Amino acid sequence: MTEDELLLREAETIVTAVGRMFPGLCEVVLHDLRDPEHAIRAIENNESGRAVGDPATELGIARIQDPAYPNVVQNYPNTFPDGRPAKSTSIGIRNSAGEYVAAICLNLDVSLFATVARSLRELVRTEEREQSVTETLRARTSVELRSLAEEFAAERGRAPHALDSAEKRRMVRFLRDEGFLDVKNAVRTLTGILGVSRATVYNYLK
Repeated sequence: MTEDELLLREAETIVTAVGRMFPGLCEVVLHDLRDPEHAIRAIENNESGRAVGDPATELGIARIQDPAYPNVVQNYPNTFPDGRPAKSTSIGIRNSAGEYVAAICLNLDVSLFATVARSLRELVRTEEREQSVTETLRARTSVELRSLAEEFAAERGRAPHALDSAEKRRMVRFLRDEGFLDVKNAVRTLTGILGVSRATVYNYLK
């Protein structure tokens, strides 16, 4: 068996294996570039309607005519005869003399992915609208309440318990508006942070 025939035999094994890994999704074709008029030697997952013995494509001819043609042409757009979009990759195989003997071409049917992508976009799409309340889908915690209270006071250059009554009232109402008074034992936590009684906290809320 000649070197060229050995390369084609091994390439055919690869084409069969790769094609059977992606049934109904990726067409895999082996071209014998020594015989461009009857180049197709094997085809798995026939999506293009071609057959063994059919001629080489334009890319195959270009590779035959130009020894400097790239070994791999990857992820270029293509189209099946029925109009379905495809993503293609062509891999040239050279012999020890540096001559192109064969090419393995993969043609991925991306029409299914395009449909799925559109469906996913619709699924995750949200509608922009004016809302009086901003919803957050997680529970607040007393740790966050304390942290926010301390941050509120720090912006005014003081510790929480050192704020005057008006500032403490604004803090309590701010925390209420942010949903932190729904935290378990929130009022009791605030009395400790602010150094005031529970009655005073409730008074701030009026």
